[in-house]
Amino acid sequence: MAKKMRKDAPVVFSYKEVKTLLRYISPVSGQIEPISKTGLSAKLQRMLAREVKRARHLALLPFVTRD
Repeated sequence: MAKKMRKDAPVVFSYKEVKTLLRYISPVSGQIEPISKTGLSAKLQRMLAREVKRARHLALLPFVTRD
């Protein structure tokens, strides 16, 4: 069964758009949200993960969140 994709989901993710990436990261744990919560296709979820990892490597995003 096909899943509905979020209307506000961008077509392409970029590591430079930190605010967009933060929408798909859990504020509590800092982990990337699963497909069931994001509503993205598998292809876009992989792209999101790749760009989040790039942003973390360049220190644009934290690896973990602190309390």
